[in-house]
Amino acid sequence: METLFAPWRFEYVTNVDRRDRDQCVFCRALVAERDRDTLTLLRSSRCFALLNRYPYTSGHCMVAPNQHVSDLEELDDATLAEIMVTAKRLVGALRSAYGPHGFNVGFNVGSAAGAGIEEHAHLHVVPRWRGDTNLMGVIGDTRVIPEDLGTTFDKVRAAIEAEEHR
Repeated sequence: METLFAPWRFEYVTNVDRRDRDQCVFCRALVAERDRDTLTLLRSSRCFALLNRYPYTSGHCMVAPNQHVSDLEELDDATLAEIMVTAKRLVGALRSAYGPHGFNVGFNVGSAAGAGIEEHAHLHVVPRWRGDTNLMGVIGDTRVIPEDLGTTFDKVRAAIEAEEHR
């Protein structure tokens, strides 16, 4: 039998039901002083981008508005435009850092649509590779993420900075 060592999942599986629901993870990241601690990759005037702490794949990022709202209809057009421009920057950085074959980019609005954090709207940017799904998800209910988040943070942050200098 093979052993899959994924220690980062322990925090997730033991805290899912006990997460502090009074504190929004995005609002905490927005005001945090140390971006690496919150995995915040970049900030702009209306939104910011961070890595997903429980990613679907390596490089899974999210873009959240600075404003704490749960629905797209509550955001002004300038904020929505900045979120999309930020997503475009992330796609370029992720393409440079990882060379994925494609991307999933989208909002999950409301729990019925799959939003895990429905109180603060956010856009997912998920790099994808041909064949990146396998039987682990089907029979083991487990995703295999081949890279730790600190390494992912360093790669994506460096790619963002490289894109800024072009």
